Amino acid sequence: MTELEKLDAGLEYDFWDEGVNGRKLHAIAGCAKLNALPMTEDAAREEAIRELFGGVGKNPTVLSMFNCDNGKNIYVGENFLANYNVTILDIAPVTIGDYVMIGPNTSIITVNHPLSPKKRRQHIGQASPVVIGNDVWIGGNCTILPGITIGNNVVVAAGAVVTGNVPDNCVVGGVPAKVIKEISDDTKEDKQ
Repeated sequence: MTELEKLDAGLEYDFWDEGVNGRKLHAIAGCAKLNALPMTEDAAREEAIRELFGGVGKNPTVLSMFNCDNGKNIYVGENFLANYNVTILDIAPVTIGDYVMIGPNTSIITVNHPLSPKKRRQHIGQASPVVIGNDVWIGGNCTILPGITIGNNVVVAAGAVVTGNVPDNCVVGGVPAKVIKEISDDTKEDKQ
């Protein structure tokens, strides 16, 4: 298998591989283009987001300085907002639902590295997808680790480090993040 095939299969791969690095070139160029555009140029910014990401719903907003590892592995729904200084390391897919807001200085990470120093010296990485549901608000300075699924109608409190899956309809916070309280989904009232 090539290193890209290993990466895509969720296996350990060499992150210094030429093919793996090739994907990052798309992200470097796309992020530079997006971040250089004035915040007042909505149409041009939306076009740059659509070129960079793998899939985009209606009304995307991504503020500067946005960074990612691939771009084409990011899929966002309608009314997506990434505030200032958001980083999405999308070595594996990151799928984000509708009406999601991500606070400033937040990182969503799909890549991990081994505990073994020998393997780290060999540039080994392993990636796991991240899935975020609908109606999620991720506060500022949060970290979402590889392989995490966050349910629908979730609030991730500022500064939280999400190390495990999060169920629907709750607030999580802390390091590591734990459920603080359950919340109702008042969008159901709109459908009656």
